[in-house]
Amino acid sequence: MFDISQANIGPLPGLNLQIVLDQLLLFFFCSFRISAFLIASPIFGAGYVLLPVRILFGMVLTLAIFQNQANTLNLETITSAFGVVLIIKEVAIGLSAGLVLTIWFSAATLAGEKIASTSGLAFAAQVDPNTGSSTPVVSQILMLFLLVIFLAVDGHLIVLRTLLDSYEFIPINSLPTLGILLKSGIGAAGSMFLAATVIMLPIAIVLLMINLSIGIITRSAPTLNLFAFGFPITLLGTFILLYFSASTIGFAMSDLVEASIESMQDMIWGIGNG
Repeated sequence: MFDISQANIGPLPGLNLQIVLDQLLLFFFCSFRISAFLIASPIFGAGYVLLPVRILFGMVLTLAIFQNQANTLNLETITSAFGVVLIIKEVAIGLSAGLVLTIWFSAATLAGEKIASTSGLAFAAQVDPNTGSSTPVVSQILMLFLLVIFLAVDGHLIVLRTLLDSYEFIPINSLPTLGILLKSGIGAAGSMFLAATVIMLPIAIVLLMINLSIGIITRSAPTLNLFAFGFPITLLGTFILLYFSASTIGFAMSDLVEASIESMQDMIWGIGNG
């Protein structure tokens, strides 16, 4: 008969909690770049996206690169002073990639503000859910138009794929030169003003001609009330211009999305190649 007292019973099967904690630490270390990007990028970092959804999305994306990146890390590195430098580097890359897209996308908001101020629609403003500040309705319409085009051309999938591929060009345990981040930010800011000018300039020129015509009419007939006569014409002209230029603005927004994605990819490629 089998004697249980003489059986060779080892320790109870279970998990080594220290290994679990080590893997969790490596997992969260790999998520810094992705989390920083989700905070600073458009759509993903918008105020209407709940924080638990953003955290869950970041953890799911981290799973895609954790297996390859965890093999290049060790606890001694990430718990040392060099690990702090790596954390700063990861956060800087993620924030810079997201801010480059945000700066490019701000061209639509800037163009809408100029159109609204020229046409007299600046008073029609409401709270922007993204920034929490008061923004003209024209700016919000153009921004929503840009976001719809960004999603329609799968721009969100392209930028996420670029971010995940950046771990191949810029491994977590590497320390590349980050001077390209400042250069990319300044270049994106200059391109933002140029893109906003290209979007709003045709409408602003037509509005200028309308205002000149109203000025000539009121000069010829001084008894006419400028506000009662010119203001409705300006508003009606703005609505008509926006309606007939919707397709043209759509092509401009598509080019803006393409240029913003290329700027982000060039920045990551520049960091990876020095």
